[in-house]
Amino acid sequence: MEGQHLWYLENIDVTDIISLNKLDEAMQGHSRKQIPKGDYIYLPDQHADKLYFITEGKVKIGTMGENGKEITKALLGKGEVFGELAMMTGEGKRTDFAHALEDTEICIIPATEMKSLLKEHNALSLFFMKLMGSKVLEMEHRLESLVFKDSRSRIIEYLVDLTEKRGQRVGYEWVVRNFLTHQEIANYTATSRQTVTTVLNELRDAEHLTFNRKRLLIRDLEKLKSEVRKS
Repeated sequence: MEGQHLWYLENIDVTDIISLNKLDEAMQGHSRKQIPKGDYIYLPDQHADKLYFITEGKVKIGTMGENGKEITKALLGKGEVFGELAMMTGEGKRTDFAHALEDTEICIIPATEMKSLLKEHNALSLFFMKLMGSKVLEMEHRLESLVFKDSRSRIIEYLVDLTEKRGQRVGYEWVVRNFLTHQEIANYTATSRQTVTTVLNELRDAEHLTFNRKRLLIRDLEKLKSEVRKS
């Protein structure tokens, strides 16, 4: 049973942590699931008994505020993990939702199975400890940004972070493919779609970047970073 899911651990950041033989295509297919764009992977109040690895695609983790406004907690891509609440609460309930922003493929691992793996592989336990810690630090950074920085700075800071995490360097420039919608950026930065559009247009007019629905091109990442400090 354990081996059905470990094929994917070989293909992401834990490659150097744990080395296991890949299984044949039949076993791989058993643990994968295709999620069409726009579908929810889980919703609030559902059992938190599984965690997920993204093999392809993009996933939004969010919640709904008291006023019914959507709050984006994380925007995740290939190679990232979510639903790890299952590791801490077992059969607890979800408080957020996971939504596929594009056609997405995920690997689903029951929490009970992952817990047994963590007991057997100390390096894997360390990996998840670092994962949890990095997510806590990221949330603290976002909170500080919301409190101390204006809308423009938050948007630019997000663009910088997105480029450093998922961008590809092409000469002196950086390319981020499958760029987010303005509304998705607004939800993540606690701004409005109109504000995001205004800031992106200003940055394009200043020749710091260009963008369309398919990609974001950063002409000079250091200059873009300096815009955060100026704001």
